[in-house]
Amino acid sequence: MTLYTSASYNASAADSSTIDGAKIAPNVPAPSKRLKSTMLTGPIEKPWTEEKDKLKRAAYWITYAVMLLGVAGSVVRCYFGWKQVPRITKPLCLVLDDNFDTFDTENVWTHEVDLGGFGNGEFEMATASPNNSFVEDGLLYLMPTLTSDVIGTSAIFDGYTYNLTGCTNVNQTACGAVSNHTAGTVINPVMSARITTQKTRSIRFGRVEVRAKNPKGDWLWPAIWMLPKDNTYGPWPMSGEIDLMESRGNGPKYKNQGNNYVRGSLNWGPTTWINGMWRTSGFWTERRKSYDDGFHTYVLEWTEDFIRIYVDTRLHHMLDLRFNEPFFKRGKFPSTITNGTQQIVLENPWVNGVTVPNAAPFDQQFYLIMDVAVGGTNGWFPDNVGDKPWLDGSNNAMRDFASSQSEWYKTWPQGSNVKDRALVVDYVKMWEEC
Repeated sequence: MTLYTSASYNASAADSSTIDGAKIAPNVPAPSKRLKSTMLTGPIEKPWTEEKDKLKRAAYWITYAVMLLGVAGSVVRCYFGWKQVPRITKPLCLVLDDNFDTFDTENVWTHEVDLGGFGNGEFEMATASPNNSFVEDGLLYLMPTLTSDVIGTSAIFDGYTYNLTGCTNVNQTACGAVSNHTAGTVINPVMSARITTQKTRSIRFGRVEVRAKNPKGDWLWPAIWMLPKDNTYGPWPMSGEIDLMESRGNGPKYKNQGNNYVRGSLNWGPTTWINGMWRTSGFWTERRKSYDDGFHTYVLEWTEDFIRIYVDTRLHHMLDLRFNEPFFKRGKFPSTITNGTQQIVLENPWVNGVTVPNAAPFDQQFYLIMDVAVGGTNGWFPDNVGDKPWLDGSNNAMRDFASSQSEWYKTWPQGSNVKDRALVVDYVKMWEEC
């Protein structure tokens, strides 16, 4: 083995290479054999050598500047929009916090037991039966069932007298029904439930929060709403109604807002037959799911200055109303109306709402109601939409609905999924301004 010093190695490397004493010629590159392209016939462009176009560069930066301005404008708009959303500023005191570990029908909830249609021509009878309202695993279920499961199908249509046990309506016609084929009368074909806090809890200005899952099934009508404890300004709707949530159990393809929509509204009017609800009503929709797919939180925020009703987040508001003018003025009602054959002056029923004049009739104590209604003749389910099997103006509307039970009942969950036809409530919370 030969050891090379750097000097000896460099000297020999500068002259030639050797292997065992034999000289090797230096590695000289061979001449290039690269062929000239026949595709390039003109001069070769070299854009990096050209002078930059100042207008193009300016257009580039202007485009990005406009984009940044758009983003900044959106941020500013969102901020000021958020800042202008009214909020409850007064302290709140807890009135009700029910997680339904039990079903407290002694100190909190009261059943309304009635088969008179609740002024809407509804087809269900509201019962206190544990089949229609019960608590299980910390959830409250308000579940409709078939009356024919109790008395038989033939009894619905003829030859049967049904007396509703524990009826709470002072009007006895709402406590019983007789089926008669000749007269076209039937027993209400569905049993359901309606519960309230009328005797135990009410608020005047505050917040209500209910987390619930809506029922699935054609012609079901779930609702979470409030009525005045006292009819200070007169019978409905003169003393007002607050709807936190109303929906329909029909599927998303139903053309008049099915179970992928929820509505919030106020009902109010100067007489029993004039309602300004259409001026104070709104909705929110799920674009990919329905409100019967899972739980959602329905919230009412209510002060002497505003009412806001929303679902899940304050951004998803169904109604955002400021009390910036009296309701009689808001309604743009005529000065005179026809009462039968007589023209009379339309009086303002809220003229004495002197404490908070712009809020009346929504300046009184209101209590909470939760129920699942079925059908009805008040227009909530419009005629000729979604294969509706009855007409609102018909004297035999309930009979026609009962006769088509084989069609609508198959849209109601059954078997292991039977509870999906219920309004399922996780919790209810109510606060009042202290």
